Amino acid sequence: MPVWFGPLLVLLPATLLSATRITGELKQWHRVTLTFDGPQASETGTPNPFLHYRLDVTFTQGSKKYVVPGHFAADGNAAETAASSGNKWRVHFVPDAPGRWEYRVSFRAGPDVAVSSNPRAGRPVPPDGETGSFTVAPTDKTGRDHRARGTLRYVGEHYPRFAGTGEYFIMVGTQSPENFLAYYEFDNTVDHLGAERKRMPNPDGLHHYEAHVRDWRPGDPTWRGGKGKGIIGALNYLASKGMNTFYTLTMNVDGDGRDIYPWTSYYERARYDVSKLDQWEIVFSHADRLGLQIILVTQEEEGEQLLGKMSALRKLYYRELISRFAHHHALIWEIGEEIDRWRYFTTEDVKDICNFVAALDPYRHPIQYVQWKAELFPDEKTYGRLLGFPNFHVVGMQHDPENTRAETIKWLEASARAGHKWLVGLIEMNPGIVPDAQDYWHDKARKLSIWGNLMAGGFGTIFFFIDAHDDLNCEDFRTRDHLFDLMRYAHEFFTRYLPFHRMRHRDELTPQPGDYVFAQEGEVYAVYLPEGGTAELDLRQVSGSFEVKWYDPRHGGDLQDGTVRSVAGGGLRPLGLPPRDPDKDWAVLVRRASGRER
Repeated sequence: MPVWFGPLLVLLPATLLSATRITGELKQWHRVTLTFDGPQASETGTPNPFLHYRLDVTFTQGSKKYVVPGHFAADGNAAETAASSGNKWRVHFVPDAPGRWEYRVSFRAGPDVAVSSNPRAGRPVPPDGETGSFTVAPTDKTGRDHRARGTLRYVGEHYPRFAGTGEYFIMVGTQSPENFLAYYEFDNTVDHLGAERKRMPNPDGLHHYEAHVRDWRPGDPTWRGGKGKGIIGALNYLASKGMNTFYTLTMNVDGDGRDIYPWTSYYERARYDVSKLDQWEIVFSHADRLGLQIILVTQEEEGEQLLGKMSALRKLYYRELISRFAHHHALIWEIGEEIDRWRYFTTEDVKDICNFVAALDPYRHPIQYVQWKAELFPDEKTYGRLLGFPNFHVVGMQHDPENTRAETIKWLEASARAGHKWLVGLIEMNPGIVPDAQDYWHDKARKLSIWGNLMAGGFGTIFFFIDAHDDLNCEDFRTRDHLFDLMRYAHEFFTRYLPFHRMRHRDELTPQPGDYVFAQEGEVYAVYLPEGGTAELDLRQVSGSFEVKWYDPRHGGDLQDGTVRSVAGGGLRPLGLPPRDPDKDWAVLVRRASGRER
């Protein structure tokens, strides 16, 4: 079979047949991997296996249909062998229902076929046209494991929801280090900035996470003879603290760190490092098992012009990321960190990127970008220009803590009025979080950002770090151990005691201007007192009896009794005083007397 690449003729034997391997646990919400025999290729060879071949596999079950992009996989075991050539081509699929699934393969060859939206672009190459089926059993996982809960989806509300269990999700976690994937035991990972400039303790300028090797557990994954214990242990530690989100760049060429890139070299743009990306996949799969959402940051402002606008290179970049990582259950595509600061991308450019990612991602993960201090600019130059646009879902705010609550409310209300509700989270609080040793209680972060966002109806907060173990050189997450406790306490209050997805901010229900109120009126009210003291709650429009409980945002734990244990509807009711420390911040839970802990 002749295949033309411009002046180059590649001869493929007509008798080439595909030997398909189906691997993975054949269970609902588990990764199922199909590996095909296809053309022999090399990362550096001609034709370019990333740009000039295109693998798509369509999976169907009844009316369900997923078109999943695939990728070149070298020898099929590159994470272990570091192979850069082979004849293996691969697709990852996560079935959302048990039962029989059928698949059909599209495999095309031709110039730039990978970035064409025409399903008939190029020429068919074996295994094109292959069909098959497999049978999926129900999941056997429980707890935090995403394979127990299913894909985390945007569902048109202000909180995402797990497709399997129906649980709504609030994020807590870390934005630092933003170069989390700059890990020395990933293949071909080289620092191009310098350890001294990053104040990195390791001479190679890369993360080692030595402090977290002790958090690796027997049975956890490694690669190439035991590599990876530091980065796997770091994720274990975050999960042990109750965190459910981490954030990492997938490329920072010309950026702050200059130590992450998916390509075969720092200067390459069209050829991808298969073994490195397979090792990233090991880490991301472990995150799934730990119940960690992954925010993948695809560019930062310094490198925003690296791939042009909707060029072939940019389209290929997103295709490779989607084909290799979109099957992960809880994932947000961040299309840019501070990309509006230099105003290179117009509104239409941003929409083009969102549309391309949304069309290619079979699982329709949410899409966000981080706007640098949006309150400093007119709305039409920030998120306001995307109001009502269906393929943008997440506001990743970057603010001074004093602005968190007001900006959260602003974008919640504006997006709801536009008919397309956004998830509104805080990604970066300025000027950042210092180690516990410098600020043990993190009062500003706790009061204004963590509780400020959640009590407004935001879907959560992650933080970036400054000073020791900062946004580029953090080697030990334990430097913010108590910060993670404070975040977990807030998360537990909302997820354990509140039907938060049915509640909204209602600060006007207390006369005190500094209080935060979050309510499902007539049923449940949460009142946060940043400076302590007491409050009165307006229950004039409701009847019945309500119990009053107190929650300690500084220590967590169970609900406690204050000086008032119940109030009646029909008036402005004093809530009394907390059980102790009346000058500290407290949360008050007021709910119908028949209510029970959720």
